[in-house]
Amino acid sequence: MSARKTRIKGKEVDGQKRVALEAVKPEIDAGRFPIKRTVGEKIVVEADAFTDGHDQITCVLLHRREAEADWIETPMTALGNDRWRATFTVTELGHYYYTLAAWVDHFQTWRHELAKRPETDKDLPVAFLIGSNLIAEAARRAKGESAARLKAASEALASDSEQRQKRLIALEEELAVLMARYAERKHVCRYEKELTVVVDLERARFSSWYEFFPRSCTNDASRHGTFKDCEARLQYVAEMGFDIVYLPPIHPVGRTNRKGKNNALECTADDVGSPWAIGADEGGHSAVHPELGTLEDFRQFVSRANALEIEIALDIAYQCTPDHPYVKEHPEWFRQRPDGTIQYAENPPKKYQDIYPIYFESEDWQGLWEELKDVVLFWIGHGVKIFRVDNPHTKALPFWEWMIGEIKREYPDVIFLSEAFTRPRMMYRLAKLGFTQSYTYFTWRNTNWELAQYFTELTQTEVREYLRPNLWPNTPDILHAYLQFGGRPAFMTRFILAATLGASYGMYGPAFELCENRAREPGSEEYLDSEKYQIRVWDLDRSDSLRDLIARVNRIRRENPALHSDWSLRFHPVDNEQLICYSKSTEDLNNIIVAVVNLDPHHTQSGSVELPMDTFGLDPQQPYQVHDLISDARYMWNGARNYVELNPDVMPAHIFRLRRRIRTEQDFDYFL
Repeated sequence: MSARKTRIKGKEVDGQKRVALEAVKPEIDAGRFPIKRTVGEKIVVEADAFTDGHDQITCVLLHRREAEADWIETPMTALGNDRWRATFTVTELGHYYYTLAAWVDHFQTWRHELAKRPETDKDLPVAFLIGSNLIAEAARRAKGESAARLKAASEALASDSEQRQKRLIALEEELAVLMARYAERKHVCRYEKELTVVVDLERARFSSWYEFFPRSCTNDASRHGTFKDCEARLQYVAEMGFDIVYLPPIHPVGRTNRKGKNNALECTADDVGSPWAIGADEGGHSAVHPELGTLEDFRQFVSRANALEIEIALDIAYQCTPDHPYVKEHPEWFRQRPDGTIQYAENPPKKYQDIYPIYFESEDWQGLWEELKDVVLFWIGHGVKIFRVDNPHTKALPFWEWMIGEIKREYPDVIFLSEAFTRPRMMYRLAKLGFTQSYTYFTWRNTNWELAQYFTELTQTEVREYLRPNLWPNTPDILHAYLQFGGRPAFMTRFILAATLGASYGMYGPAFELCENRAREPGSEEYLDSEKYQIRVWDLDRSDSLRDLIARVNRIRRENPALHSDWSLRFHPVDNEQLICYSKSTEDLNNIIVAVVNLDPHHTQSGSVELPMDTFGLDPQQPYQVHDLISDARYMWNGARNYVELNPDVMPAHIFRLRRRIRTEQDFDYFL
């Protein structure tokens, strides 16, 4: 063992390294999991860094791309109370790493103390000699002109020049910059962990999803829709402004225990079954339902979507019907009961008699993992880069970390959406393990307090570093009571909340824009005549459709960068709990969006909202304009508190863009 080191609690310690580094942010679970960013975003890193005594320290942030060996070094700024901060920007897909280094800076210590010494201090001559020696050492580390300038400064401090002149030289900022560049780093303390950033495309942060059932892309309930029919539906979706079309499973549907309409246990010969009951004689997870068409038809559908600037997302549902080829070829991948049969899936009181769950404790778990990964790779090969994963919380957690990591190592632009309506810790763990986006509890948060509390947690706590929320007001499985009983205004309200609270949101249509609100039975969140079990024909041209509102709001989202992320979300006081007010803004405040929403779908509500004038850079003595981007109306507001009134039957929300008053040299006003 080196004489310069000893062991403390099993670790080798160099006693000459005196700086403590701790409380690093962001750091998820002691560095166990990465944080998430999209291309072009900044990472702000903070840490506590300090040493014993009164010595000054220097702290730097180190960061690099995964493929690079050399670290880029960024000086950290002291914030006070031993807290330090620096930022770096991620510019490429893939993985980045960051860590910290710090050391006792003898030159900065000397310079700091010299600045406090009075000119009458008798020790000044010795102090200048100490500084001269420190600078001379740096000169030997430097090269070229930098070395010459440092050498000159060292000689000046050791000369017989006046002390006042020496002090000016010693405290020059240019000298401090050179000394920082060639600092002595003999006893650098390095943070013991290298932390990870996963960098995704912007679409991982800002996206709008639209789900429809391919088999219902038909004008005849007796005729199964095809991929060709889906191509025709794409123009309708594009006109509403969505950038991702998500399809439920497109695979062959099993026949054994097939469900009938409304989840009936008995089915007729005409019943089409559930798309999530995957697997039949025609194939499994790498096959398409023959009535939809062929794989080539699917590729054509993807190509047409891409031409409309739409990405296709597929459902990944790792489960099988009794007819799935896996059941015969790999019975070890399913849990056998004592009587030799396989237990179907259950989530009491729900029962899925047509589905077998996969057994992740199988002795052949490695073969199982590889096969499930190959399913994703197969669809990537057919042009799909976005996957909505069905019930990931019912599959082994180590599998997800491995599979997503393997896929993204080869295809860093792939997006995985976690459909896990389960316990908070499980939802958060799945996000940490690699899921790009996550479903949320938004559907069940309907009051002012619930929304503010929940979205503050998602956007203003550590959760935001690894979980990107995707807000859905409805899904094929969830028709909330608010929509069942709130009528058309409820659908408008929940849509506007989803589209403005979240940078990413989705809807299940055409059920949503056509305000489908019939539940299977009282107290149920299941749709009556659900598309999960039958073909539905939708009249897309109905006069009460929300398609025009949806298109307008999606255009508002695209045109206002404040709505492209979630971290700036702030809630503002309203003196009526039936109203909610919140804002999003860009960092430079050039784009400020304020939404005010009536949460009561039955009655007109009014009240005063209060905005933070200082935060928004508004002059309390000057009026400012709020431009309602939905109605195109403009209002002049004064001061922090202003009155709003919203009739839900007309429009339950304002989406305001704030415009500050500017006076020009020509002596007239306009609003920026």
